[in-house]
Amino acid sequence: MCAGRACLSFEPVIDLHCHVLPGIDDGPSTTEGSLALARAAAAAGTRTLVATPHISWGYPNDADTIARLVREINTRLVAEAIALDVRPGAEIAITRVLDIEPAQLARLGLGGGPWLLIEPPFASVTTSLSEVVRDLKRHGHRIVLAHPERCQAFHDDPGMLDALVRDGAITSITAGSLVGQFGESVRRFALQLAHDELIHNVVSDAHDDVKRPPGVNAQLEHAGLGPLREWLTEQVPAAILAGEDTLPRRPAIVMRDPGAARRSWWRRASGLTRAS
Repeated sequence: MCAGRACLSFEPVIDLHCHVLPGIDDGPSTTEGSLALARAAAAAGTRTLVATPHISWGYPNDADTIARLVREINTRLVAEAIALDVRPGAEIAITRVLDIEPAQLARLGLGGGPWLLIEPPFASVTTSLSEVVRDLKRHGHRIVLAHPERCQAFHDDPGMLDALVRDGAITSITAGSLVGQFGESVRRFALQLAHDELIHNVVSDAHDDVKRPPGVNAQLEHAGLGPLREWLTEQVPAAILAGEDTLPRRPAIVMRDPGAARRSWWRRASGLTRAS
């Protein structure tokens, strides 16, 4: 029973982006911190969590280390009776990906499959981003772009993101972006991407259980994206973890335009039009 507020019914979530592994990047520094994050994720409705530690020049992680830590955290989750399944993955910086050996890169996909989570830079310049993505695709990788709503280059040139999606990349938005966690401009941009059908997945990108906690369902409801919840957090991520090339079709729903006066601003900026 809830006093003074509506009860939230949390639906199962597959969270494709979370920094849950201990001592490997800017996530928890200890196993206890990882377990606290895992408990919070389970309480928020997450049943499958993909561990995506940074792989960058600052965090030179590798597939063996990630696999070992995933095994260790899953063993602890069973011992602690935390109903959560952690899968391996990585968040690979676009500036680092071409320097990773092909055999190593093949082991860094989400859930061990062909989909790579690629992090574009936060700066306003994305040198050769499109070329790098296309090169990865030519080598058989599928691309998920991490938090594009927080990439200044996409704010400056939104047509570039549309072109990448047209070329087969998909986007993964941080749930907190939809409710203003990263500022108002990021929130507006994320909502416009949702309206223009340029969002394919929503994740927690959690780093701890307090400042950057896990959770997706509540943010989706608050942002008015509840009708897409199952597609964004169950159907699409399940297909990605299964290694599918074709993702489930987006449900046909009518969404409120977050900026009617700025309708199709990215089309006007780039001269691009969406395919029907």
